[in-house]
Amino acid sequence: MKSNGFSPSLNSNVTTEILTMKLNELDVEIIQKNIKNVHLSVYPPDGRVKVSAPSSMSQDTIRVFVISKLGWIKKQQNKLRAQEREAPREYLDRESHYVWGKRYLLKIQETDAPSKIELKHNKLVLSIRPGVAQEKKRDFLEAWYRENLKQAIPAMIEKWQPRLGVRVNRFYVQRMKTKWGSCSFHSGNIRLNTELAKKPLACLEYIVVHEMTHLLEPTHNSRFVGLMDQFMPKWRFYRDELNRLPVRHEEWGY
Repeated sequence: MKSNGFSPSLNSNVTTEILTMKLNELDVEIIQKNIKNVHLSVYPPDGRVKVSAPSSMSQDTIRVFVISKLGWIKKQQNKLRAQEREAPREYLDRESHYVWGKRYLLKIQETDAPSKIELKHNKLVLSIRPGVAQEKKRDFLEAWYRENLKQAIPAMIEKWQPRLGVRVNRFYVQRMKTKWGSCSFHSGNIRLNTELAKKPLACLEYIVVHEMTHLLEPTHNSRFVGLMDQFMPKWRFYRDELNRLPVRHEEWGY
């Protein structure tokens, strides 16, 4: 495999250095900082590759590591590029929207009463004042999704805390562009993507368990995989199901 080596793109401070490595047609962003292990990530939507490595690791060692992972990188990139994208939302009648993995047709119902959302059979009924702009409809619906998540997550955390032997200090729900969730190992906090309210509850539970397992093991190493196999043997099935489902037009996968 031919390599053109590294070229610095930014040197932000003494302890962190960001460089670019090119392997044939593959550009890899390398971040060297004060960490112990190497972390490889492939980001949506087009498969951007990033490696975080210890400051003490040589560039040749990092290059060999990336070359050894080229097959896995290509596989992840192909998955991301093949994933179905939702069309941009216009918030019009009979537009498709998803709630807990089920497809609903949007029905706009103009009213002088306070705005609300109801699920009626196969319809998601948005009652809203006449003349409201598209952005306001979007914001109201996204707030509704966020509230649904906030109501569903606590029971899952309570269920899994004794099983994993960990305690979640706090959880947050927010829009995230490149991840379904994240975990702060030191604070005991987890964050979950509002888009999960559109996915099946089993997929949400998988992400909750995934992030809670990071309270035991902060990296995606073999110990983490072993813990996931122990606590949730079908986690790969839920991961694959989640990544097969349509995602936002401008976004990604996990």
